[in-house]
Amino acid sequence: MSARDRLRIAIQKSGRLSDASLDLLARCGLTFRRSRDKLFCFGETLAVDLLLVRDDDVPNMIAEGVCDLGIVGRNVLDEQFLAAGCAGQPAGFRELRALGFGRCRLALAVPQEFQYVEPAQLGGKRIATTYPNLLAKWLERAGVDAGIVSLSGSVEIAPRLGTADFICDLVSSGATLAANQLKEAAVVLESEAVLAAGATLPGDERGELIDMLLRRIDGVIQVRASKLVMWHSPRSALEEITRLLPNGPRPTVTSIEGLENEVAVQAICNEAITWQHLEDMKRAGARQMLVLPVEQMLA
Repeated sequence: MSARDRLRIAIQKSGRLSDASLDLLARCGLTFRRSRDKLFCFGETLAVDLLLVRDDDVPNMIAEGVCDLGIVGRNVLDEQFLAAGCAGQPAGFRELRALGFGRCRLALAVPQEFQYVEPAQLGGKRIATTYPNLLAKWLERAGVDAGIVSLSGSVEIAPRLGTADFICDLVSSGATLAANQLKEAAVVLESEAVLAAGATLPGDERGELIDMLLRRIDGVIQVRASKLVMWHSPRSALEEITRLLPNGPRPTVTSIEGLENEVAVQAICNEAITWQHLEDMKRAGARQMLVLPVEQMLA
């Protein structure tokens, strides 16, 4: 392949999504060799290279064709998508897959003494945020006319400085809000890391690589909570035991030599298996139960 036939993926060079993005790609079987400036990673196992950039730059790099895919927070992607629409331009990028990590929420926060009940209370107030387009969309849907104060950082101190009455910012644990005498009042957007792509996917070798990568990503996401459950039981108890498992998966059943009514069973569960599940299965007749992690899965 020529250099540009290689698939390029932009990810955050540092921050809360960086390590998790690299881990996801490693679990998909990709290994990389970093350049000396640590801004480019050459793919060693597949023709897939990484660009390490600021998360705010990922959507535009996709739109401009500098890279083919990117891993970025939905909050960043949707904010820039709305910004492009406000400017009368096509965004040139879209969400391709939710990736299940980096979960947080863009939330409205108010002073702790303020008794928030409904969005109508925001009318005529000033709200500071680094996500003015997402906030404006939410306010429009709620039918509220409020002032939006766009800030590039330190949003949480705006009420204390008198530059805004409330804020709209990313919230994870809520500790930062509490430290600034604020409390969460309403969720504007549920966010997580997403795989972003251009408006149209490449029709050459890169498109084939994207299809393969998506299959692997789907497999990685599926096995995160998946467990292999194994047990022995009477054949007559099999239906009841299986029904106790999350989602009631169809098990693989093997006869045990020399024991006519005894079977060895294994089933893949795509949800967590708790101690209560095992206790219930034991009462239904299961024995010698094992719960094992699933490392890889490809449908």
